[in-house]
Amino acid sequence: MAALAKQKFVSIVVRHYLKYDRENPFIFISALMAFLGIAAGVMVMIIAMAITNGIQKEFKEKLFVMNYPLTVVSYTNGVDKSLIEKIHSKYPDLKLSPYYVTQAISKNDTDIQGSMIYGVDFDKEAAINKIFKQAISDSNKSRKYSIVIGDALASEMMAKKGDKILLYFSKQQPVGFGTVPLQKRFKVAGIFKSGLQAYDKGIAYTTQKALRSLLKKDSNIFDGVHIYCNNPMQMKTKIAAMLPDGVNIEGWWQQNGNFFTAMEMEKKVYFLVLLFIILIASLNIISSLLMTVMSRRSEIALMRTLGAGKREISAIFYRLGLIIGSIGIVAGTILGFIGMWLLKNFDIITLPADVYGSTKLPVDLPLSNLILIIAGAAIIVLVSSIYPAKKASSTDPLKVLRNE
Repeated sequence: MAALAKQKFVSIVVRHYLKYDRENPFIFISALMAFLGIAAGVMVMIIAMAITNGIQKEFKEKLFVMNYPLTVVSYTNGVDKSLIEKIHSKYPDLKLSPYYVTQAISKNDTDIQGSMIYGVDFDKEAAINKIFKQAISDSNKSRKYSIVIGDALASEMMAKKGDKILLYFSKQQPVGFGTVPLQKRFKVAGIFKSGLQAYDKGIAYTTQKALRSLLKKDSNIFDGVHIYCNNPMQMKTKIAAMLPDGVNIEGWWQQNGNFFTAMEMEKKVYFLVLLFIILIASLNIISSLLMTVMSRRSEIALMRTLGAGKREISAIFYRLGLIIGSIGIVAGTILGFIGMWLLKNFDIITLPADVYGSTKLPVDLPLSNLILIIAGAAIIVLVSSIYPAKKASSTDPLKVLRNE
């Protein structure tokens, strides 16, 4: 009964102190500023982390498509067809697309552009690359000298579907008493758009037959194999155990490791910087509670003389800090989700597509990040309420009442 009475007493005093005090309006204003500071800090953290995660996710999706989950490569003797068949027989669920690769220069009247040309089986490549699949049509699969180019390259070459473009290869061919670079006209069978200009300008696809014929490639030896699977990190280890010396396997995350490491570091820096905003806002909680303690010293002394212990006095002011901070966190979370909804549904901010791969601002907030933001803000609020509560509980009633 005594414990319940003390809890009820603390709750009544807390409700009283939360009300607007006409005699001390600055205390209420200070508490309001503390609330607004916490809410603004949490809102900014949620929106900033959502934008950072959204951009990272957008890049991951695009790089995942154009780099493939796994790639088997050999820079010496190539990848033997028997090895590809061995991998496929052991892991029939994998989708494999062997390829040849070379460099070529495309040229029109005014521009010259270098590109990586992949010689692929159109059906197998379409099965693992949705961007490629969207670009081609069935009528163009059978043409030996068909080529699929990115929209950035097509724009520079002023080429459209059905046009022919001239490619120059590094291989030399004899002409008269000298040699000239090997050249061949290809018909544009499709134009893909990955959303990343570097890929749309620097990568093109033609048929395996075309590169075998032009570059005298061995039909049983490939330069590499693109592999699609749902669990590339686990499969990488399994496939690596089957590969002979001179043949390696790379994951898409390795091909862009520095990029994603930089983005992860940037996200951590954002989190720490924005956490300082909440830390600064928490100083308003401390100052507001200390002002309340100083203005209520006579009331605290009276409560002490009437039987309230240090624990109850400390609980009153600690709970005041928690209420201000908690309401600020809840309000900030709601405002953060409203901000995310606005960014998702309205073109408030427009991005350059050639830099970010999309004109619309991508927004995505994983649950783990949301929990981390709320937990960080809650810890700051909990810690910032400790000192004012201890200060209030250490008030000497005799000294206060003597001075009064």
